Amino acid sequence: MERTPIPVLTVQTAPYEDQRPTGGGGLRRPTALFESQRNYLPNFVQSLLSSVDLRDRQGCTMVVGSDGRYFSKTAIEIVVQMAAANGIGRLIIGQNGILSTPAVSCIIRKIKAAGGIILTASHSPGGPGGEFGVKFEVANGGPAPDMVAEKIYQISKTLEEYAICPDLRVDLSRLGRQEFDLENKFKPFRVEIVDSVEIYLNLLRTIFDFNAIRNLLTGPNQIKIRIDAMNGVMGPYVRRILCDELGAPANSAINCIPLEDFGGQPPDPNLTYATALLEAMKGGEYGFGAAFDADGDRYMILGQNGFFVNASDSLAIIAANLSCIPYFCQMGVRGFGRSMPTSTALDKVAKVMKVPVYETPAGWRYFSNLMDSGRCSLCGEESFGTGSDHLREKDGLWAVLVWLSILAARKQSVEEIVRDHWAKFGRHYYCRFDYEALEPRTAYFIMRDLEALITDKSFSHQQFAVGNNIYSVERTDSFEYVDPVDGTVTKRQGLRIIFSDASRLIFRMSASSHVRATLRIYAESYEKDPSQHNKEPQAVLSPLIAIALKISQIHERTGRKGPTVIT
Repeated sequence: MERTPIPVLTVQTAPYEDQRPTGGGGLRRPTALFESQRNYLPNFVQSLLSSVDLRDRQGCTMVVGSDGRYFSKTAIEIVVQMAAANGIGRLIIGQNGILSTPAVSCIIRKIKAAGGIILTASHSPGGPGGEFGVKFEVANGGPAPDMVAEKIYQISKTLEEYAICPDLRVDLSRLGRQEFDLENKFKPFRVEIVDSVEIYLNLLRTIFDFNAIRNLLTGPNQIKIRIDAMNGVMGPYVRRILCDELGAPANSAINCIPLEDFGGQPPDPNLTYATALLEAMKGGEYGFGAAFDADGDRYMILGQNGFFVNASDSLAIIAANLSCIPYFCQMGVRGFGRSMPTSTALDKVAKVMKVPVYETPAGWRYFSNLMDSGRCSLCGEESFGTGSDHLREKDGLWAVLVWLSILAARKQSVEEIVRDHWAKFGRHYYCRFDYEALEPRTAYFIMRDLEALITDKSFSHQQFAVGNNIYSVERTDSFEYVDPVDGTVTKRQGLRIIFSDASRLIFRMSASSHVRATLRIYAESYEKDPSQHNKEPQAVLSPLIAIALKISQIHERTGRKGPTVIT
């Protein structure tokens, strides 16, 4: 019996003014907004699809995945129905809608897809009272560059209609191909449901020495590990790769079932939210611990007894030990990249290795351009994102496998490796204060007034005395980045105060949400003397923090008594 073609409908709509994508072509909003505002999701999806030229869109392949948060399945259904109506020829979707952000990047690059759509709000809370997001990946497997994000926004402001096939239903649980005949379409629309892990796992096999890692986890001198997937997308990846493939005991992995509300906790791998992992590591039973965020692109490393490795140190230590990874032995190391707020620990390693360092604004899209042009092999951000040119996204599990490879090669503990690194390169004391959920206008005026203060000529060479410490301002600026590949200039990416002893204070607004603002203060102080490497970062950095609080007046102007999160 012949199937009745599925109708393609054009639905009238009205534009929204607030659908400007933030970094990487993503829209992140309270979930309730997506659920309650009429056509809010279809409008953005149409704007996103329309940003792809019609000739490139017709018959193309795209990848779709989610971190499993609340509203994901409803959103995937809408994305599928609209992709079909807009001429997309084939969608590759992870089983049950589950695909990590690194896996989406991997599949796009593997099959040469036109791009991908990831339904995630990263480390933000899930559930009906949490946040939801839609993120666009382009053909290189990386976040959409700024000009694509701007194109999406311009389309969204004048959108009058969207195309959809509301009767199209896909079974996300069934692996394999599903075909659908559409009205006025010559070729059927295809959906392929793929194993969420397999393609990504095959890539990792080409990068690492799995036998060396397996021996670390199962051999005579094995270490016990504890891995927290924080009830996000990484559960299936941790179980399949670390447990099934590499031999870690099943009870090494916790919180591995993806939950719509992530178990009621923000899926944010830091010392504030990954408390179950931290307490387990403090017991001394485990030699290595790691946690992942909701979509699997961020991570945190802990050593025995809860020894914390900050993300900037992790990046620098990975850079100094790339010879432990077969991929880099084969491909070589061309350069490093770090976001401007990330500590300069990476720069010290680069100087010894005689490779360039590219200092970029926060946002992985800036690294993508460097990697596409062959300039950058490894890059990272202080927000627990690290990756290499194997993909165009930060990759949490990749970073964990790098660490396990280093442990296997060096036969030292996490803490010994970190302390050896400090002894050789010096220690960069570093912390970040996050003031979350601020009223946006208040945050904006704090930053405006601060910029006026620090860029005034009278501020340069000013001295601050805090206790026994005297800090002399060497230079200040509002950071701007000139892309060495295409010359694109990106301005106003954070305020920097650099002191004569190379200490730094940085102030930056986070652009991840439009409803409330997050203002971040970063402090960094370099110490070469190994006898001074055992101090608490908060104690070392408290004079710098005191300067930051004084000149920003953030507590007085917000009514806060302290930051929401300290990293």
